[in-house]
Amino acid sequence: MATSLPDRLAALSATARRGAPAPAPEVLADRPDGTIVRSGPTVAKAHAPDGDVHHLATRLRIAAHPLLHGILLPPLPVTAPDGFLTITEEGRALTRWPYGSPVPPDAPDAAPWEDAARLLARLHTVDPRQLPGPVPPMRGPAKAARALSRLRTALSAAGDPQPALRPGPGPGPLSAAAAVVERAWALLPPWAQGAAPPPRAGTLCHGDLHLGQLVRHPAAAGPWLLIDIDDLGTGDGAWDLARPAAWFATGLLAPDLWTRFLAAYRAAGGPAVRPSGDPWPDLEVPARALTVQTAALAVAKAIAASRPLDESEAAVVEACARMASLTDRLAPGGPDVR
Repeated sequence: MATSLPDRLAALSATARRGAPAPAPEVLADRPDGTIVRSGPTVAKAHAPDGDVHHLATRLRIAAHPLLHGILLPPLPVTAPDGFLTITEEGRALTRWPYGSPVPPDAPDAAPWEDAARLLARLHTVDPRQLPGPVPPMRGPAKAARALSRLRTALSAAGDPQPALRPGPGPGPLSAAAAVVERAWALLPPWAQGAAPPPRAGTLCHGDLHLGQLVRHPAAAGPWLLIDIDDLGTGDGAWDLARPAAWFATGLLAPDLWTRFLAAYRAAGGPAVRPSGDPWPDLEVPARALTVQTAALAVAKAIAASRPLDESEAAVVEACARMASLTDRLAPGGPDVR
């Protein structure tokens, strides 16, 4: 009888301790884009079935490179001293990692914003030309485009959501919310939609920065490190700062936390924004793109669950509406707001 994917991952993670009793496996995540199982000090991950295995192999070699020591959690060998992945019969890539302690979800004031900023600054100053390559492009814009595709699929499958699904403070029926998101998406430049190379493409980027992408290793007391290299690659480093920037702009991140994050990034020599003054000329487009991505996923999930938007979901949709309204007012022939 075929074993389940979590069982295979548990067996893979346990290979680090031959001869020792294997701890009971713990499923940390089981989503279509990744399944993660912990067995004691080791974690095994099944990557997205539609991922590019060759790009993943390069990203794994980059994460293991000495230039990334102290920045990225390095992978553990799977098949050989330098073989960091194996492929299942179904074509799914499996990797193995040391376990690290995640950011506690119940202590937002203690979240390591400055540590995240300093890690990003160090990552952004690594010269991609010195790394195993060719270094693939950062996948942030491509993931934003996938979020819009997910929204369209959800809307098409559900038909026009009924007014009974109207979110209390939100923008109206979910179909109207989807239209707001589409309007904000259409106003982004092609590079932010994953349809063209970014104008600033030479920086090594994480591609999906949020607090869930940090762990302490060794667990509990070690330094913070970045994890999840599935979107790692060259691109505009401002994309890695854009999610906290967008949260700040939509009121989901306290101003003092944003200020601390930005100051720490600048103090560490991060090149993605100018060293002083207004950072928004560098951050505006990525922050808008990630706001649209977040809103698209929020509306898609609400449609699939036949529920209204919650408060934070409504906030990002409303931010999309403000972006579209501002663009209309600034466009030639727009309303005279003097």
